[in-house]
Amino acid sequence: MNNIIPTLCLGLGFAFYPTQMMMAQQLPLRQVNPTEINTIWSEDEQLWGTAENPGDKWSLIRAISYSLRYLDTPKAAEVYENYPISGITRDRVRRSLIRFKELLKTAKTPKALQAAIEKEFTLYQSVGHDNQGTVHFTGYFEPVYTASRQRTSEYRYPLYLEPKDFANWKKPHPTRLELEGKDGLGNNSIIRGNELIWMRDRLEAYLVHVQGSARLKLTNGETITVGYDSSTDYPYVSIGKEVVNDGIFALNELTLPRLMEYLNANPEQLSNYLPRNNRFIFFRETDGAPPQGNLSVPVTAERSIATDKSIMPPGALALIKTPIPYLTKTGEIEAKLVSRYVLDQDTGSAIKGPGRVDIFMGTGKEAGDRAGLISNEGQLYYLLLKN
Repeated sequence: MNNIIPTLCLGLGFAFYPTQMMMAQQLPLRQVNPTEINTIWSEDEQLWGTAENPGDKWSLIRAISYSLRYLDTPKAAEVYENYPISGITRDRVRRSLIRFKELLKTAKTPKALQAAIEKEFTLYQSVGHDNQGTVHFTGYFEPVYTASRQRTSEYRYPLYLEPKDFANWKKPHPTRLELEGKDGLGNNSIIRGNELIWMRDRLEAYLVHVQGSARLKLTNGETITVGYDSSTDYPYVSIGKEVVNDGIFALNELTLPRLMEYLNANPEQLSNYLPRNNRFIFFRETDGAPPQGNLSVPVTAERSIATDKSIMPPGALALIKTPIPYLTKTGEIEAKLVSRYVLDQDTGSAIKGPGRVDIFMGTGKEAGDRAGLISNEGQLYYLLLKN
């Protein structure tokens, strides 16, 4: 994401995205001609599952319920009042979700569900970053790390609470270097005394800034969750992009695991690259709550996406087509082209234009490994009732 603000998706910061190319005043979505639908449609296999692997229909239904919760808020009414595409209204999005949820519960087969959708729904395709429908997909996740309530010789790298006087800080705000120091310890920082938690690894602490939330296993046996509270007023800078610009990796060979491997092997480079991203995140404890997107509802693994909410319909039902990494029976990760129904429930400061989508992959190491490998092209469609 991608340092996604103000949400969990503060992340994906290590992907290097293609330049967004959008014509002036070009609408972000185009209505799909009914004759095209059969050429773009394919079954959401994970929805139905197999004899060996049960499907996740009920997690999708739960994600739909979260979107419906958002659509009932005054904020949603305000956002949709000014939505730029004629015919896409809060009421239509809401009715579409209700009807799709009914179809999910009653359809006996994938073919029956598809037939009902073709009959009752209109598809709108994102014009993408090339005005030809090409969308770049990345992934984000909720990491799980160890941490301590107290600073020790092992746990030295803090995450910070928002300072009480933050609203009165003069702009431009202090840089990351000024706030946490070249070594990341923040010994002489103006935010010293606002430490929320202490982490063992500097790169892990930075990744919590990138992802925007984390589940932390404390040294006293307690497990807590932390999430985004506020941030300084700088644009997000991807250190993955910086590494590519410096010639360390070619763009086509960079993944989050490879970047982490490089920085762990060359820890002195943390002081070189981390300060290049001046956007600094302040956190709060979230009392065990699941990670949330910018709609203030939980995000669901592989069923929630982040898009540019200035142009895409918040909370809406979508269909994505793109390769996603999956764990094989032998423990390896390989990409598989999939179609998946998802809910548009998040955003991010690096998610700009109609050609960017971030997929929430879940919590923990496996989710992180998979998210870090997603950097693929694909298509994005929204599903809305015909009337």
